Amino acid sequence: MWNGLVGVAKETNTASLGEGVVQRPLMMPLVRGELVGLVWVRPLKVGQDALAGIAELANIAAAAGADEVVLAWETHDVATACELPIVGAAPCLNMVVATRDGHVLHRFPYSEQLLSRSPKGWASVAFDWRPAPAPQPGGELAPPIQAAVNFSFTPIELDHPDPFDVTVVLMEEDGYRIGLTEAFAR
Repeated sequence: MWNGLVGVAKETNTASLGEGVVQRPLMMPLVRGELVGLVWVRPLKVGQDALAGIAELANIAAAAGADEVVLAWETHDVATACELPIVGAAPCLNMVVATRDGHVLHRFPYSEQLLSRSPKGWASVAFDWRPAPAPQPGGELAPPIQAAVNFSFTPIELDHPDPFDVTVVLMEEDGYRIGLTEAFAR
């Protein structure tokens, strides 16, 4: 399963950068080893909104009763959006695997090469995945990523017969992009 999730994150990152944009932070919650779906953060404003928006990715995991989550984000993008210092390699795709008992940080650094620029200023880049350092059990996470990990395992208390479905609807209305697997689709 892990290799598949890494593959999805890398392919999405590659495609996004090839179009001149950075992949938004992505959460992949799992329940008993089964993928719930993919949740991309909503459009964010720099600062407090970005901090909150990334942390709110946890809502789907919490509503689903996830026992494991995987988050993927780009170092520079999250630091810039949240007005935080860059920690770790940049550019770098980061992935964290977390359970209630802890987390392991995986870093996938890459290098970029500008291929072209469109008349509207969009950059087309090629990049090369660099050797990944060893996974870091308990590795330092950016504050909004750490918050998303922590809140993923905090039960959501909604007075509704189906808190998962209502959470999905509310998050989609807020602009989060959610793709549920067949087992969890409404």
